[in-house]
Amino acid sequence: MRLPVLLQRIGALAVVAGFVACTPVENSARRPRSTLVIGIDVSGSFETTGNYDDAIEFASHYLYGHINGLGELSVPSAVFVGSVGGERPGETKSFQPVHAFRGKSPEEIGVVLRELFPSQDGFTDFNAFFDRVATLVKRQSLILAPLNIVVLSDGIPDLTARNEDESRYSAIDLGPLEYLSRSVTVRLLYATPTVSVSWERDVDRRRVRIWTVDGDVMGGWREQLAAQGEDDLWKWVQDNVDFRVRSRVF
Repeated sequence: MRLPVLLQRIGALAVVAGFVACTPVENSARRPRSTLVIGIDVSGSFETTGNYDDAIEFASHYLYGHINGLGELSVPSAVFVGSVGGERPGETKSFQPVHAFRGKSPEEIGVVLRELFPSQDGFTDFNAFFDRVATLVKRQSLILAPLNIVVLSDGIPDLTARNEDESRYSAIDLGPLEYLSRSVTVRLLYATPTVSVSWERDVDRRRVRIWTVDGDVMGGWREQLAAQGEDDLWKWVQDNVDFRVRSRVF
């Protein structure tokens, strides 16, 4: 091979190598896809528990931490926030995308959440919420991505059981979520221990995982923030709320 041609090829390879070296890391190692959906109970019964205000403040910090990947919190590739409730059973509600919260402080996110999801509805309809989540995931082509659903609620449904021998919790239908992904987790925050056990024991599911954090335990997030600051708060969130749940053993 003649020397000028060889030099030209070496020069071309150098240009390619320089281009690869300058390519942003995120393009060569993209973040895994995942979806975060937060449901806020806007029924009067949840507000009566006294946990609605604390739940809004926690949700604002939770969103802030995950959107910005603070501490070791994962950054979802898709984020949506909706309400669990309605003026009538089966009422469809819309979901707000991440754009409504990105670039805002926790306090600013809290203001947006209170404006969008005021506690004024009469029903807590989990079935309508989960069905709407499934529709959203399919419509947005998010099927197969790990799905994390965080529900801030007292966990008590206003649905009637399908027969007298059935508890109100066994009427909660997670069927629409079952095959959206290999990893679907529903996290119920702010319920009483009794209600949490009812969700874990009576809500029928196959692939969906359920994780509950009682209302008394949820008070710990504020204590971490007040005493230790945000760094310890994110660690508390990882250990208590974002706990990796194992598949149910039958």
